[in-house]
Amino acid sequence: QVQLVESGGGLVQAGGSLRLSCAASGNIRSINAMRWYRQAPGRQRELVAAITSGGSTNYADSVKDRFTIARDNAKNTVYLQMNSLKPEDTAVYYCNADVRATILRKYDGYWGQGTQVTVSS
Repeated sequence: QVQLVESGGGLVQAGGSLRLSCAASGNIRSINAMRWYRQAPGRQRELVAAITSGGSTNYADSVKDRFTIARDNAKNTVYLQMNSLKPEDTAVYYCNADVRATILRKYDGYWGQGTQVTVSS
């Protein structure tokens, strides 16, 4: 019914940049907040950045001033621009969105499949 498809992950050296994309598709009426999470091996999943439907943003302290979250509502897409990458940023990055399907009266949470980001030192 609703799918989130991520792209843009890969291998990059420390100090480099990557731009992650997540496009929502399916029977979508509207999308509220969109978020990026990450999970490193042996660690819990953590919130990296969030953006509201109106464009307000929040960031984890560890990525503030390095990462930027943005969205294109016309394309139902959220982006994560990752600059000045560090080895500790290595993780699987997951897209998350609160989506109201066409036939439903409430928002439900959806997850992308995850994309690997590896930062070498």
